[in-house]
Amino acid sequence: MVAETLISFAIAASVLAISPGPDNIYVLVQSITNGKAYGLATVCGLITGCIIHTTLLAFGVSAIIKANEDLFFGIKVLGALYLLYLAYKVFKSDSQLDFDSETAPKKSLKALFVQGFFMNVLNPKVTIFFLAFFPGFLFSDSMSTIWQFYILGGIFMLVSFIIFSTIALLAGQIKSYTLKHKKSGVVFQWLQIVVFIGIAVFILV
Repeated sequence: MVAETLISFAIAASVLAISPGPDNIYVLVQSITNGKAYGLATVCGLITGCIIHTTLLAFGVSAIIKANEDLFFGIKVLGALYLLYLAYKVFKSDSQLDFDSETAPKKSLKALFVQGFFMNVLNPKVTIFFLAFFPGFLFSDSMSTIWQFYILGGIFMLVSFIIFSTIALLAGQIKSYTLKHKKSGVVFQWLQIVVFIGIAVFILV
């Protein structure tokens, strides 16, 4: 059961990382405009920022679980509703992928790392998403919930790093493919919708 839960979490994290969003599109644009190294520097900053969100989640939610199981259940319900809301937002959004709409001024590798870090840390939507996504995948009754959240955070960061780095390294090919295949945006859009709804159902059931 533990392995199945962690594998399910890794698969869900992979699909979410692959699906176009502000972070991976920014990585793609940096790689296309300035070079692969700049895209990778942005990736490292974004992934490092996840450590902060994981720590806040681990200690905050673990304290809530110890204090009140019913309140924790309420958090999971709200998390499921938030994921359904995200699915609706994706459904209503434009499926057309536009990689040229972002500005990518030339910056140093260090500056891009720092920018990626703060883009992630200062984004309240990331905190809310972690709160909605992680609790439904707690996998042990005996292990400390703090350690469980850190394990989930580590898996999330590893999966995201691999996929974001691949996006940075294959930026040119990815852009060419999406320009040739106009329906790819629709596929990615529905992929996100299915995953958000699937995770919401998983959390509730």
